[in-house]
Amino acid sequence: MEVTMYGIANCDTIKKAKKWLEAESVAYQFHDYRKQGIDEALLRSFVDALGWEILLNKRGTTYRQLDEADKENIDTEKAISLMLAAPAMIKRPVLKVGEQLHVGFKADQYQTLFK
Repeated sequence: MEVTMYGIANCDTIKKAKKWLEAESVAYQFHDYRKQGIDEALLRSFVDALGWEILLNKRGTTYRQLDEADKENIDTEKAISLMLAAPAMIKRPVLKVGEQLHVGFKADQYQTLFK
């Protein structure tokens, strides 16, 4: 089963998730948005599967620093545009396990996924 983690290398949640996967000997690929970017097709596939409401990290610094006008009337297209412009706004990690997508990291969630 192929596992890919999407995120930003210096994110604390990414570090915790990587540490968990490595401790459990789960092989994975890491896709760093800052180094490798994220294209619209991949982001749209995430949004189609999960919904932009789950993916758009409204609690993060990048989102909070947006102008109020950018935070108003967010719909799918606007959310995609914001996340493409600043991938740090994508909630992390997005974990692709086979064809399934999961967002965030909780040890018990990962335990269920990989056991």
